[in-house]
Parts: sequence; C-alpha cells; structure tokens
Amino acid sequence: MISGKIVIVDDEKIVTSAFKTLLRVEGFSDVNCFNNPEEAVEFLKTNTPDIIISDFLMPQMNGLEFLTKAKELYPEVSMILLTGYADKENAIKAINEIGLYKYIEKPWDNDDLLMNIRNGIERSHLLGDLRDKIKQLEEAKSQLEVYSTKLEELVAERTRDLLIANSKLSGIINYCADGIIIIDKKGNIEQANPACENMTGLSESALCKKKFQEIAFLTSKGENSAANNPDGVIFGLNKDSKDVLVKDCCIRNFLGDGTLPVEINFAAISTDDESEEKYVGVIRDVSKHKETERLRDDFIATLTHDLRTPLLAAIQTLKFFLDGSLGPVEEKQAVLLSTMLQSNEDLLGLVNALLEVYRFESGKLTLCKTVFSVKELVTQCYDELKPLADRKNIDFKLVCECDDRTEITADKSELKRVIINLCGNAVNYTNKNGTIEVLAKVQSGDFIFSVTDNGNGIPKEDIPNLFNRFSQGTSRKRSTGTGLGLYLSRQIIEAHGGKIWLDSKLNKGSEFTFLLTDVVVNTERRVVNG
Repeated sequence: MISGKIVIVDDEKIVTSAFKTLLRVEGFSDVNCFNNPEEAVEFLKTNTPDIIISDFLMPQMNGLEFLTKAKELYPEVSMILLTGYADKENAIKAINEIGLYKYIEKPWDNDDLLMNIRNGIERSHLLGDLRDKIKQLEEAKSQLEVYSTKLEELVAERTRDLLIANSKLSGIINYCADGIIIIDKKGNIEQANPACENMTGLSESALCKKKFQEIAFLTSKGENSAANNPDGVIFGLNKDSKDVLVKDCCIRNFLGDGTLPVEINFAAISTDDESEEKYVGVIRDVSKHKETERLRDDFIATLTHDLRTPLLAAIQTLKFFLDGSLGPVEEKQAVLLSTMLQSNEDLLGLVNALLEVYRFESGKLTLCKTVFSVKELVTQCYDELKPLADRKNIDFKLVCECDDRTEITADKSELKRVIINLCGNAVNYTNKNGTIEVLAKVQSGDFIFSVTDNGNGIPKEDIPNLFNRFSQGTSRKRSTGTGLGLYLSRQIIEAHGGKIWLDSKLNKGSEFTFLLTDVVVNTERRVVNG
C-alpha cells in the first residue's frame, strides 16, 4: 500500500473535512488540511510532503500562487489543482507554466481522485529517488574527474617505482654469487643468471634449451642418474611446495666434463595460470665446504687412529699392574690404577666411536651381512645388560615374538651395537625400581625392535636433534656420554635401508624403535617372556 504525507489546502472547511474523512477511510493516516494557504506555506517550510492538493480560488492567495511557492520549496513533489469547470483553461495554463502534476474538476469522482493521489505519491517518490541517484552520479563524476586528472601522474609514478624495483632485482640476480634458475613442472629451464652460466659452462640461451634433469643429478643415486624421470616431478616439487632443500646434488660443467657439488633451494612461484607450475631454484656451490669437511674428517680419523695404539698400550700396562703380573699392588694404588684404567678405556671408547663415525660418513664402511638367528642375538644382548638393570632393581623384561629358527640377513655385529646402545641408554636413564620392556618381532618379512621405559621422557623440542652427531641429553639434562651412540645407531640402521625413530612423553617414558624391511628369512614366531 502506498502511503505518504498529504497536504490539502481549501478555504472551505467542509471540503477539507470531506477530504480528511475519505483519505483516512482509504488508509492514509498522515493527512494535513489547511483552510488558509499562508498557514500551509509555513507548514511546508518545515515538513516535506509527498503530494499537495490545492483549491484554485481562495481569498488570501489563489491556488496558482500557493502552488508556485510550494514548487520553489519542493520541485519534485506532485501537485494537484482543484478547479471548477470555468477555470479549466487557467488550470491547463498552470500545468504548462508551473509544472503541476494534475488538475481535477469539481465535483470529482472519488475513485478517480484516489487513483490520482496514489499515483502522485508514487511519482513523488520516484522523482525523489531519481534526484538522489543524479546527485550520486554527479558526485561520482566529480571524483572520477579528480582521479582522471591524477591518473597519468599516478601511472608515471608507479612506472618509475617498477623500473627502480626491476633494476634492483636484476642487479641482485645478475651479480649474485649463487646460481638462480627458473623451471616449469617438467624441468624445462626458462631462465638462468650469469652465476648459473659459470657453473654449467653454458649460456642462458643454451640452458633454456635443456631440462634441469640434464644438468643436475643426485650423488646418492649415482652420476648417471637424473634428478627424476623427464616428465615427472623434480625432487618432489609441487604447487603446494613452500620450500624444498636438495642436498647431495651435483651440477654438470659442460666445458670440462666436471661436476660441482651444490645445494639447491626450490620454491614455487605464484602465477595467474594455476596449471603452469613454475619454480625458482637457488644453487649454492658447496665444494669448499665439502673440502673443509673432508679435511676435518681426515684429520679426526688420522688423529683417533694414531691415538689407539698408545691407549691400548696404556690399558694393557695398567691391567698388568692390577692383575699382579708385575708384583703386588697396595689397596690405595689399586684404586688409583683402576681409575686410570677406566679413564683410558672411556677415552678408547670415544676414539673408537669417532673412527666409526668417520667410516660411516666417508662411505668406507662395508656392511658384512650374514644370515643369523635374530632371537639368539636379542637374547645375548639382553643377558649382557640384565645385571646392570638388576643393580638398579629395574624390571627388565624381554618379549621376543620370534621362533628359534627365525633368521634375518644383516650385519650381526653392527646390529648388536645398535641393540646394546638402545637398551643400555634405557637402563642408564631409567630411575631405580623402574620398568623396561624390550620387544623383538617379525612381520611380513620385516624385523621390528623396540625398547620402552617409564623414565623421565624427552621434551618434544629435543626429539628432532636426538639422532644428530654429538647430541647430549636434552635441554633439561645433559648426559656425560659422547653424543655419538644414537647418531651411529641411526647411521647403521639407515645403511641397512631401515628406519629408526623415537616416541616420548615427559614424565611418562620413551620408546625407541627401528625397522629393517625385507630381512626375514624364516617368519615363524613364538612369544617368550624374559
């Protein structure tokens, strides 16, 4: 239903009263009637109408004069003039000159009058909305004109900024000591900087005709192996890869047929077309670093190897004193000699551990794999450590889900080293009256070994570093060991193609586990409690 503020002006009270009654019956509640046009003008100065209806002949001022003043106040409001038949010509003239909406002759038809009032109110609303839209358009036009005047200056400023940024970026890329290369998801080279040209001995145009797989290879897979298949994913890259670091990689030099050890950092590049995956790689020459590591390891290997002979001689001499071979020894002297012997044996253990690290890292260690009973090996390790656990009153339990005939293929001595180290750590770091469970089992051709204790546990933030070289204890408590036991254990298990890991919770305990795949010869199993 259309509603609005209606203003009616007629000098005859009976007419305004009839209007008011009729309109209220029709649902119009905001009806304002005036018998004096001057009073109506004052009312209009503070009230916005939706339609104005005025009589033509009135004593104070006629309807044309009143509507002219109303038109000055509200140009868009619909105005209806009531007139007699004799004033019809003046009414038509007023419509043309003043811009009135309608004129209605007296006496009027109520239905026709109501229809004109409703249409007039709707017209006023439409004209008001149109005026607001025009005002908004004018404001937008004004803002657009201001923006247009500054657009050229803004574009020039942005262009200068882009040129400066591009110049800086080009300088960084061209003079960077590291190689920078851009490839697509298939490995096609699209761009390379001068440092990359120097590494490969090829110009950028020549590099852009090759795939990345043709200039790079993983040293762990052999010199003739590509980074991956030509149409596959390079180094596991995908559009969700934020940062991929590739170590143990080499770049070919096509001038001298040599190779250069490098590390490459890959990152995905955002493009408008999601189907065109592109990656930027930063290639860092690590040849000097590798040479420094080699010299250091050679020095340590030489030093530790040369230390073994005098240490063994000192240990054997101390043993001769202690066993009485060189004559009787007093009690105080025996205590001192025992301390010296223990210190020398500890030092020999460190020397041997450093030698083992060197052998693994230099690739000089060759696993001597044999077929042996896994239950016999685990039981032997358990029996050696049981007295140590008994001294601390630890409930040391063995669960071996392997049959006596179950055999695996591995390096027995190296595997024993791992088992002794894991179980020995559990005994050392488990409190008195604690519990330790050793589990050995075979499953689908795999050998699984775990050691679970109820000790103090290891903080979550320390777990990733625990298998690193020279890692000693945790951030809460450091151990007195060399920090090489778990590192060597990881090296040995990984040399067998297996995995080793740790699950631990503070104040609840730890579980060390390793897995050797496809090593079981006989898979019959039986549960034995130790």
